[in-house]
Amino acid sequence: MKAFLIGAATSNSGKTTLTMGIIRALCNRGLDVQPFKCGPDYIDPMFHEIASHRPSVNLDPWMSSASDLTNDFMHYGNDSDICVVEGVMGLLDGYDRWHGSSGDIARQLGIPVVLVVNARSVAYSVAPLIYGFAHFRDDIRIAGVIFNMVGSESHYRFLREACEDAGVPCFGYVGRNNNISVPGRHLGLTIEAQDDIERIIQEVANEVTAHVDLDALVNTLDTIDCLVDVPSFSTHDTTVLSRLLRMPHLGEQPLRIGIAKDEAFNFTYRQNIDLLHHLGTVTYFSPLHDTQLPPCDLIYLPGGYPELFATELSRNIPMRTALKSYAQSGGYLLAECGGMMYLGHDIDDTPMCDILPLSTTMEGAKLHLGYREMTLDDTILRGHEFHYSTVRHVAPCPELTCLQCQTNAKGTPVDTMLYRYKNVVAGYTHWKL
Repeated sequence: MKAFLIGAATSNSGKTTLTMGIIRALCNRGLDVQPFKCGPDYIDPMFHEIASHRPSVNLDPWMSSASDLTNDFMHYGNDSDICVVEGVMGLLDGYDRWHGSSGDIARQLGIPVVLVVNARSVAYSVAPLIYGFAHFRDDIRIAGVIFNMVGSESHYRFLREACEDAGVPCFGYVGRNNNISVPGRHLGLTIEAQDDIERIIQEVANEVTAHVDLDALVNTLDTIDCLVDVPSFSTHDTTVLSRLLRMPHLGEQPLRIGIAKDEAFNFTYRQNIDLLHHLGTVTYFSPLHDTQLPPCDLIYLPGGYPELFATELSRNIPMRTALKSYAQSGGYLLAECGGMMYLGHDIDDTPMCDILPLSTTMEGAKLHLGYREMTLDDTILRGHEFHYSTVRHVAPCPELTCLQCQTNAKGTPVDTMLYRYKNVVAGYTHWKL
């Protein structure tokens, strides 16, 4: 296979839009494209899947070891023609200087970077910026540049000349077009939103096909030998999940696992889902549309947008009742972020499952963001927190345990809680299992 990473000088340069367009343009050429996303983002991989018709995979060097990162890349990419990795933030923005950044991931994987530069308010002055990215670190290779938000052919000529004088290839550009901006991240991936994204993807793909030299880009890429050890879920370490759920014998017998998946609950890492498939038989169910649970030994309620569908979730009383009965009878359940909100008493006074004696609110919405780490029974757990809601009230309950023992990537304590109620474990953190 071949592979490259799409990075940018800064955030808001158009990485996601351009990545979707490049993926679709390559697919239109008959190539099998495997998308990846740097970091813990959930939304961009959904866009990737619409563009490529293949599930995208997150690559995160803080939550994964170096060997796991490389093996995941090879494992999920080895049956494709080309892997396209979308970066996050600026190319060298990491959790500790440049460590954990998109550039760091490109270095670890040994793949080149295509640098996206937002040219809306600049012309030849991009030359020193491009030269700096190309020479700042000799272990990150900038294969070339694609300009975004280009105003005209004459504008592009200045930009192309800047690349020439910086000694970096220019692969082309995408022009200014208000019809190809990605919709807001907090709108939910409804059917209507998916149709809108599909339209945007095709428009960007047309722009890429017209103004980006994909042949030159692909021809700069070396072929990667995939004959390496790759993850085997038959031997996957289940320590993190067993510590969270207090299931010491997890993996010894096949389980019946129910995973919530619909418009309201869809924030998952592909590696986590594959691990759950390894542990037994997985059945997907919808808290929005189904009225009963599948037979389960374990339920996974991932994050998503329950606040956008609170009325519909509340009206589905049979599902809320089934989940509460399951939890009260001692069923194992892991809930993350939106899943935790759904298990609470209410979301802004709209009744939910009433399993956890807590209420959440979107009032005064404030972003809570960052890597999280905690230690349980000498096992280090790592994850990520990203939400706007807050817990506004926790009622006294003798069976509820509240653990406040998480830190951020710098080791500073944070106020993020992990709740236990019988065999239910819930919190705002999305864990890497």
